[in-house]
Amino acid sequence: MPVEQKRQLITCTNVTKSFKVPEGVHPVVRDFNLKAQENEFICLFGPGQCGKTTLINLIAGFELPDEGGILVGGKPVTGPGPERGVVFQNITLFPWLTVMGNVEYGLKMAGVPKKGRQRRAQRYIDLVGLQGFEHTYPVKLSGGMRQRVGIARAYCIEPQVMLMDEPFGALDAQTRYLMQEELQRIWQSEKRTVIFVTNNIEEAIYLADRIIVLSNCPATVKEEYVVGMPRPRKYTAPEFLSLRKEITDIVDKTL
Repeated sequence: MPVEQKRQLITCTNVTKSFKVPEGVHPVVRDFNLKAQENEFICLFGPGQCGKTTLINLIAGFELPDEGGILVGGKPVTGPGPERGVVFQNITLFPWLTVMGNVEYGLKMAGVPKKGRQRRAQRYIDLVGLQGFEHTYPVKLSGGMRQRVGIARAYCIEPQVMLMDEPFGALDAQTRYLMQEELQRIWQSEKRTVIFVTNNIEEAIYLADRIIVLSNCPATVKEEYVVGMPRPRKYTAPEFLSLRKEITDIVDKTL
């Protein structure tokens, strides 16, 4: 049988970004290049403050590059768009809205009729395992449950691309492991192209099809790894530990 050809969905070409600071100009991203295929799960791995969040903001369209360009679906990114869903580390839910209200919010703003948007929101509430909590307010939810709401809200607009900026970084270790398993399950059920930012090597290896290792600020690509292990992955598997050591070594040499 012929091999399925996947469509290239994201193209970043020589992307460079600096910010003005009191001391002058601070370069944050320099000559960053990336190509991501449809339904590919890519982790951007690098140290804190290296420019990972800026890269997410650039692909999301919250910031524009000083040089270079970004295409999503073959179209230049000139601002935010519904084809890109974003999940942040510190998820911001509307405290006056229930789980259902938060998840359906984007559809409401888009003018989708109430019955249709609630039916779609329910689908994603079920997908992230929050059935029974539709009428619960955020203050009553745990950190992991709030992140599930954030993922459901981003999925509910049915974007082509999911941009995730260290979404589990503020969670305790046990909840973080659980959310990694849940995200893998959700992604395999509802495939999207995912760009996932992390500074945790194990998290990157567990989740990614491909890991892009970034330099210290200004961020540029230092190395790329294809993770060929079948899912679900085991943290103690010899291949997992071998790749962890290889990435750790390259990080130590290049950062």
